[in-house]
Amino acid sequence: MSNQLLKGKKGIIFGALDEKSIAWITAIRCFEEGAEIVLTNAPVAMRMGEINKLASLVNAPVIPCDVSSDEDVENLVTESLKHFGGGFDFVLHSIGMSLNVRKGKHYTDIDYGFNSKTLDISAMSLHRVLATCMKKDAINDWGSVIALSYIAAQRVFPDYNEMADAKALLESVARSFGYQYGVKKHVRVNTISQSPTKTTAGSGVKGFDGFINYAEKMSPLGNASAADCANYIVAMFSDLTRMVTMQNLFHDGGFSFTGVTQAIIEQMEK
Repeated sequence: MSNQLLKGKKGIIFGALDEKSIAWITAIRCFEEGAEIVLTNAPVAMRMGEINKLASLVNAPVIPCDVSSDEDVENLVTESLKHFGGGFDFVLHSIGMSLNVRKGKHYTDIDYGFNSKTLDISAMSLHRVLATCMKKDAINDWGSVIALSYIAAQRVFPDYNEMADAKALLESVARSFGYQYGVKKHVRVNTISQSPTKTTAGSGVKGFDGFINYAEKMSPLGNASAADCANYIVAMFSDLTRMVTMQNLFHDGGFSFTGVTQAIIEQMEK
């Protein structure tokens, strides 16, 4: 059902890989709610995924962008301004990559060169995008930026590895830039800490199936789905949340504030 919450709004969505991805589902929901969209992803991810299929569904151009490249980010923002005929209203940062996880490196024995790349792509890319948007005055007054995070930024989940550090840095960048952009143009910047979700990227984390089942039992409402998250992002892009900024917003069915559930107690007592 559409309420046209984003009618007249324009935005960039990073990270749509395939139909399982939160960014993909969010792009469709934004389009359904009346928004115009530019899609972007890294060239290698574009070759692996199906982003052109999504582009046809939401009538959006696809602009390749390696977020670790100043030139690519500047080109993305410049071309988006041209496409929209002016500024845009929202940005979804749905980007994460860990070479140490891919290579099976334990957290206590990470490759620091890989780690630098992880932090750059997964966290500092948000800074690079927002800095470029600010320099080009690309985001309209009262715009909204959302970056996807995870509770491992605050709590230890051993197999989440260095991505926990990356998410902690991502949330810090969102707070700091939320202040700067808020003062300058009333642009709000938030992170959403989503339940573990069966995306192509998320499923690559060691022990993911066991973990998602644990989170389901630890959440009073159960795990939030990718579709649920997309709806929340639409709300955060809308004018209904104009005074929310610099927050890490837990979207996890209550997992983040639950000490233990009866389901877990019963399982442990078996």
